[in-house]
Amino acid sequence: MVMQRAGSLHLPFAYERTTTRMYPAAVIFDFDGVIVDTEPIHYQAFQKILKPQGMGYSWQEYIDKYMGFDDRDAFREALHTAGKAVSQDTLQQLINKKAAIFEEVITQGVTPYPGVIELIQELANQGIPLAISSGALRSDIIPILEQLKIKDFFTHIVTAEDVPQSKPDPASYIGAREKLLYSYPYKLDSGSIIYAIEDTPAGIQSAKGAGLKVIAVANSYPATKLRQADSIVHSLTQLSGGNWM
Repeated sequence: MVMQRAGSLHLPFAYERTTTRMYPAAVIFDFDGVIVDTEPIHYQAFQKILKPQGMGYSWQEYIDKYMGFDDRDAFREALHTAGKAVSQDTLQQLINKKAAIFEEVITQGVTPYPGVIELIQELANQGIPLAISSGALRSDIIPILEQLKIKDFFTHIVTAEDVPQSKPDPASYIGAREKLLYSYPYKLDSGSIIYAIEDTPAGIQSAKGAGLKVIAVANSYPATKLRQADSIVHSLTQLSGGNWM
């Protein structure tokens, strides 16, 4: 397997050995941009709300500035950029309106990234504890996981509602890590090296801040933007078969 190392040609990894395969102790997945490509849907939902108020922005601006934020901080940033103040009640109304638009669109179905369903199933079959750490709302995530029939593989799902700040703040990954440690005391301890799979610079920073190793997948950004990760892959198919080295 060809895997690009970020920052050096050799990096230390910790693995559990299963026959000739090598797997991490636990894995925490980001959601948008790692499991499914819902970022265009999020962008369109934001624009339906913001453009009529003169606060719309381009797709490139979304990638450069807003991707990685949860809905709360994305709206805050757009309003701040426009020089507008917002009350907590109004902010929640905007979040609810955007969630309704998103939920309507995803009922038409979403497509997972290549290899991700197979990777999740493979890790679960090996008994690897799995969690999700996402800046999306729980109402955004659960219907998609159910559509894809992978919800039950994840012991814990930490979402925007569970933390005070979005990525790059580490709270989401800290929460997911602590929940896994609590749920798997016979498999994991404070010294276990847990991996995050991320697709954005903000997500990488968040996971690193929580003390995790990070594999970045170049789904949303070029590899040159993901160099803070421990390793970079161009597709999660590269991790199949226990090929985590």
